[in-house]
Amino acid sequence: MSMALSSAAPRRGWRSAATWLGAAIVGVAAFCAVFAPLLVPHDPFAQDLGKRLLVPFWMEGSDPQHLLGTDQLGRDYLSRLIWGCRISMLIGVTVSIVSGLIGITLGVLGGFLGGRVDDAVLFAITTRLSLPVVLVALAVVGLLGSSMTLLLLTLGLLLWDRFAVVARSTTLQVRNLDYVAAAWCAGCSRFRILTREVLPNIASHLVVVATLEIALAILLEATLSFLGLGVPPPLPSWGLMIAEAKDYMFFSPWVIMIPGVALFVLVLGINLLGDGLRDQFGARSDP
Repeated sequence: MSMALSSAAPRRGWRSAATWLGAAIVGVAAFCAVFAPLLVPHDPFAQDLGKRLLVPFWMEGSDPQHLLGTDQLGRDYLSRLIWGCRISMLIGVTVSIVSGLIGITLGVLGGFLGGRVDDAVLFAITTRLSLPVVLVALAVVGLLGSSMTLLLLTLGLLLWDRFAVVARSTTLQVRNLDYVAAAWCAGCSRFRILTREVLPNIASHLVVVATLEIALAILLEATLSFLGLGVPPPLPSWGLMIAEAKDYMFFSPWVIMIPGVALFVLVLGINLLGDGLRDQFGARSDP
């Protein structure tokens, strides 16, 4: 395969409109997450029972001060939606970092060192895959209580397997390549070879895994919050907003529709971006 074909292949991912759509959705969500305190029009925790269940702007009788209406406690829904985006992105990114550190470390060590170390890593991956994530998370949070820190640690310790599998398989592919052998001949230490030769050359695959893990962590947090074992109230998690709105869904369906659509769009955007990154970094051109 020529160098021209090799260099042209990775660019195919960004030629897709779906990739740009995903990047735009993730970019808007990241902007809202970072600048949420400046973007919210009202205090997302302030209650006003005199303005409970106001309808959003596209329905008759709406209040222009509350574009997306209010919830059952009179809290501004737009403010809670923006703050919920901050919570979801924080959980998704933090869980991906924690699980990535664990999984990448195990996978790279197992793939590079081989032997008993690789056997131990494979046993750990198999053990982890045998555990149902949702049930284990429900048990841990149910026994130890609901808190943001516990939720982050629990999900981070349960979602590292995909990082480990990808890191191990890609490390097995690159550990016998010429540039690694040249580093050995140059007298480089094992740590230097891992950090300077192996990790930079498998990073593109791990970035794709990270995007998928962020989406999975956001969905799991929403699931746990919907069941009452996720983010503790009054933090406006989208899953918690859906759970609080289920009693009003037949009379005020928008209270459950708005956070549900927001969650769907964010996860869709992350997956579209992940697919585009996969095409960019993993595309191959046939000779």
